[in-house]
Amino acid sequence: MPDNIDYLQGIVERLTFHSKETGYTVARLKVPKAQDLITVVGNFANIQAGQTLALEGTWRSHPKFGDQFQVTQYRETKPATITGIEKYLGSGLIKGVGPVTARRIVTHFGLDTLDIIENEIDRLIEVPGIAKKRVKMIKTAWETQKAITPFPL
Repeated sequence: MPDNIDYLQGIVERLTFHSKETGYTVARLKVPKAQDLITVVGNFANIQAGQTLALEGTWRSHPKFGDQFQVTQYRETKPATITGIEKYLGSGLIKGVGPVTARRIVTHFGLDTLDIIENEIDRLIEVPGIAKKRVKMIKTAWETQKAITPFPL
């Protein structure tokens, strides 16, 4: 009889382990209303700290590492909070945007940040410290990343 399927959504805080060969990953997930980070395990093709994920899977208790969420399916979703957007942009996923630049962009555009990057990326020039050359680099990196892990609409 199969285990009860459960669902989680949260922000990847950090990767504890990731195998590029197999995709097997142990990650720590920040879930709304949960005080502690949750350990999630499973196969992920392209996972980074800062991503917001919707997960399907089952709970299991590992004899050494305790409760873990065994992921059977996942999809990336748009971050819905200022902190989530900032972590996502500053995670290293987008070349030209580190934590400091991510903070500047999110401070300037707030919750509209991802929509602006998606639809009006040239407006990044409005952010203090971002020149046209960097906007072009971010635009190229955003298009490349979007092709790899598109957000569901």
